[in-house]
Amino acid sequence: MAAAGPSTQHAIRGWASSLLRLARQRSGLSQRELAVTAQVPRSTIARIESGQMQPTVPMLQKILIAAGWEMRIRLEPYDSHDDVLDALAAADPGRARRAKTGADALAARLRSAS
Repeated sequence: MAAAGPSTQHAIRGWASSLLRLARQRSGLSQRELAVTAQVPRSTIARIESGQMQPTVPMLQKILIAAGWEMRIRLEPYDSHDDVLDALAAADPGRARRAKTGADALAARLRSAS
């Protein structure tokens, strides 16, 4: 049996906020408009999107439907790729810093080239 590592746990915590924000933006709705349609306080939408609140699945589905989207969930075998990345990071603590430095440098070059 597998246990979720730090990267997977972080992704799980951000899942609802990312999903809701994406659905709302794709629908062209403000937080206030979505809240009115879903019949929830605007603060609920804001708290979910900021990651301060983890909604229940029924609540998230209700809000997504109000935005014009439907959530579908399927069961898949556990993919341990994040566990491998976590093990690599633990073995070489400077790896993540070097990767971020490289990504930042690439982004700066791309910005200056355009």
